[in-house]
Amino acid sequence: MTEPGEPTGSTQRMPTVGQSDGDASPHAPSTSADAREPVPTLEQGDSTASRFWSARRVPAALLALVLLGGAGLLLYDIAAVRADHPAMQWRRSLADGLAERRLDDVAVLVGAGVAALIGLWLILLALTPGLRDLLPMRRDRADVRAGLDRTAAALVLRDRSVEVSGVQSVRVSMGRRKAKVRAFSHFRELDDVRTDLDAVLEKAVRELGLAKPPALSVQVHRPAKKG
Repeated sequence: MTEPGEPTGSTQRMPTVGQSDGDASPHAPSTSADAREPVPTLEQGDSTASRFWSARRVPAALLALVLLGGAGLLLYDIAAVRADHPAMQWRRSLADGLAERRLDDVAVLVGAGVAALIGLWLILLALTPGLRDLLPMRRDRADVRAGLDRTAAALVLRDRSVEVSGVQSVRVSMGRRKAKVRAFSHFRELDDVRTDLDAVLEKAVRELGLAKPPALSVQVHRPAKKG
């Protein structure tokens, strides 16, 4: 049945939510810009992110095994001597050799040099981070760290370079401080190709999001003629 005064099949306009400040629902989600966090951009973040440190498991394990074996053998020999057993031949020979040889003897100098080199190598491993192939990226959040492999970064630059008109092939050498790009162009002027490559690669380096973007060194040559 229909209400009196209303035509059959008529439709009624339903009230909408949020048409005015007075009609806004208290449960409606806020869409104001202040309620949303800004999206991090490539220009933001910590540009002084430190490098990743290597665990140095293999050198540490080898050093620990050598020290453990030497200390165990020495303690065993000392305990045997205290138990009225003769000392091992290697310790008697070592003690006699150190007592008889002078400090300027060749064997003593060689042994001291080898020990010093091993010590310097261990100090270098302890003071350097290692992982040279892993480039630190910008830290947009304090609890998140990311790194980019140098091979992957070189592939990105190579793929962007071959998209430039006139580029036939590209070789990219990616370092921690410098990226060397050697391109071969089979047509177009070399200066024009170089200009386009500079612009494309500068944008590509920014898009990598590295903490310390490497400097670019771009060279454009003609391919060698066959025959």
